[in-house]
Amino acid sequence: MDNIIQFIRQLYSEPEAFIPLHAPVFTGREKEYLANCIDTTFVSSVGEYVTRFEEMTRDFTGAKRAVAVVNGTCGLTAALELVGVAHGDLVLTQGLTFVATANAISTTGAIPVFLDSDPDTLGMSPTALEAWLEAHPEEIPHIKACVPVHILGHACRIREICDICAAHGIPVVEDAAEGLGSFLDGQHLGTFGKLGVLSYNGNKTITTGGGGMILAGDEELGGHVKHMTATAKVPHRWEFRHDAVAWNYRMPNINAALGCAQMEKIDEILADKRAVAAAYRDFFAQVDGIDFMDAPQGCLSNYWLNTVLFESRERRDEFLARSNDAGVMTRPLWALMADLPMYSKNANDGLKNARNLAERAVNLPSGPRL
Repeated sequence: MDNIIQFIRQLYSEPEAFIPLHAPVFTGREKEYLANCIDTTFVSSVGEYVTRFEEMTRDFTGAKRAVAVVNGTCGLTAALELVGVAHGDLVLTQGLTFVATANAISTTGAIPVFLDSDPDTLGMSPTALEAWLEAHPEEIPHIKACVPVHILGHACRIREICDICAAHGIPVVEDAAEGLGSFLDGQHLGTFGKLGVLSYNGNKTITTGGGGMILAGDEELGGHVKHMTATAKVPHRWEFRHDAVAWNYRMPNINAALGCAQMEKIDEILADKRAVAAAYRDFFAQVDGIDFMDAPQGCLSNYWLNTVLFESRERRDEFLARSNDAGVMTRPLWALMADLPMYSKNANDGLKNARNLAERAVNLPSGPRL
């Protein structure tokens, strides 16, 4: 295990200093844009950077509309309600995910149902989805959405999931919080379902400090998303008019300014992250008992967090302790949602693959080295 720690230190050219899991890099015009916000006083939810950031993201992802919001969790909550999810409904998602996915569903008053993952993608298994629907036909009328998650930048089998859901009239909202810069057969993650959501937390591929983006494949729906996440305010030169119960989920201009500067560097950031992944892939090909989690077929991954699978939980825990003691930050995957106290009574399908993955996976330092 010491050889792995030594390799990571060489990869990041840090012989002694602490190596974080994924630190942001600011090598562009971030300070200039932030200063402009302060100089013009446009630091809140109105300003040129919000519009620019949305347009840059729309063009990069190929979405018809991109709407900037305060964070990915609020983006998911809004997206779910906008596709018709309400109190008491069922929403299918996966057991292996960050807690924000389940919390967003619960915030709408709906009830999350946790399904298993595919071992090669870490994301929702279409086989598990189809099996659950076949085993619970009486529940289908109560299922108002499906939320597959693209884990660690790798695409789940989103096309198959969308096809299955379409056959049952279930809208798909993609949790692509970790997916900026990842493509499946040339199509950006988050643009397959009715709506998709990105995150710009400080540890993501690019950051706005905190923030998210809702991607819409339909211009009219995207306009409705923008309207509803901006307090449903009807445009007027001076009067305050609102035509629906809505949210103030708007991203502040000062955060969007960071996002614009980061997007100007995204190609460099992604190139370096993929180079880091390639180095890990080559290294672990020579290490027995540890498998590198590569991108699934057809996926150009951002490799948000590079992940390896140990042969046992005991070996995983030994490495986690040793690497963190040595100042190299590593982390396991999240606890399964069904193992958290607030979701322990929610329906799930056993989560066999998800549990096996969660017990053996370790995330390695993956930030860009610019």
